[in-house]
Amino acid sequence: MTTPFSPSAAAAGLAAAILLASPLPSSAGDWVPAWMASPQPVWSSDFLFPTDVPVRLKDRTLRQVARIGIGGRAVRIRLSNDYGRSAVRIAAAHLARSTGGMAIEPASGQALTFDGAGEGTILPGASLLSDPVAMTVAAGEDLAVSLHFAAETPVETFHWDGKAESRLVDGLHVSDADLPAGEISTQRLFLSDILVDAPDAKGTVVVLGDSITDGAGATLGADTRWPDFLAARAAPRGIAVVNAGISGARVLSDRMGTNALARLDRDALAQPKIRALILMLGINDIAWPGTPFAPDELPMTFERLTAGYRQIAARARANGIRTIGATLTPFAGALPGTPLEATYHSAAKDFLRQRINDWIRTSRTFDAVIDFDRLLADPADPMQLRPAYDSGDRLHPGDAGNKAMADAIDLDTILGDTP
Repeated sequence: MTTPFSPSAAAAGLAAAILLASPLPSSAGDWVPAWMASPQPVWSSDFLFPTDVPVRLKDRTLRQVARIGIGGRAVRIRLSNDYGRSAVRIAAAHLARSTGGMAIEPASGQALTFDGAGEGTILPGASLLSDPVAMTVAAGEDLAVSLHFAAETPVETFHWDGKAESRLVDGLHVSDADLPAGEISTQRLFLSDILVDAPDAKGTVVVLGDSITDGAGATLGADTRWPDFLAARAAPRGIAVVNAGISGARVLSDRMGTNALARLDRDALAQPKIRALILMLGINDIAWPGTPFAPDELPMTFERLTAGYRQIAARARANGIRTIGATLTPFAGALPGTPLEATYHSAAKDFLRQRINDWIRTSRTFDAVIDFDRLLADPADPMQLRPAYDSGDRLHPGDAGNKAMADAIDLDTILGDTP
């Protein structure tokens, strides 16, 4: 016998299903990014710079130390295999406070799990988020993430210029108080994000940039990139600042990283609680054509580059995110003593840079503008970096220049809290 359909019974069943689904999972929280390293594809051996990725990961432990920009009451990590063609198996993972170098505070150490399991697999083209661990961490604290690879593991996703030393050792050592001698790397392998549960955080600011943001001129291991200084200023205000810089990054083209339009969603718009995007990109779009980096590329044009900027600003604004444009800094005489010295800068390239900067200042494409060009330019020759701010290569600011850049930013304006 067929049971008659009852609308009231169906509604009751739907309500029960909604009630069953409504409790929040244990991983719910007020998550913000406290640190990030934008994933890049490992490039081929014919490129000017070697990747220097490890040739063997089988039965080895990798420990990476990262300084977080904002504190919280719990921590989780994200591992990226965004450009991988093979799955990556993490046999064991561990989180602890760093006490300097590769040493950790054993009492703080906790095994990281993935959906409750002590191991996890990062599928090709995907990322893997760990379960949260209860750990109260402070802004500016150094955390050590240790990963063990049981099987042979291809490295196809990395962050090339990590500005910190990591260590790779044979065997399972994820929870060791210190690591034995091993292979030193300055890259970030698979580790792309550290997130913290920060209920009082006001929001996230993502800096999308190139090697100037990635910290090419900053002291290794000192956390003196300009987004590092900005994160330290912003943390007491409850603002998370993370660095989405990639050395060699461009607005419109790939090579050392995918173009900004392609990575915008992952590296910026998808970041938890994002309120503002600072865009400092374009030097490589202008400078690379005709150099050993891109010998066959046609010169960049004003129309193409500004169209890319407008698209980034429009996509951010469509997601309710403020966009802040940063002017492009001087680079006359860049990279002396290298194969790029003769072709990286020219009068025509600098004319385009200045025209782009005038457009950034006046076009009203962005909600606010940071004029790094005027801040860092040498008053005696505005086409060059001020000597006190130059790292020595006439392209990348050094530690003093990075601090000046961060100190020049009005946090209220960035978040839109003042007119």
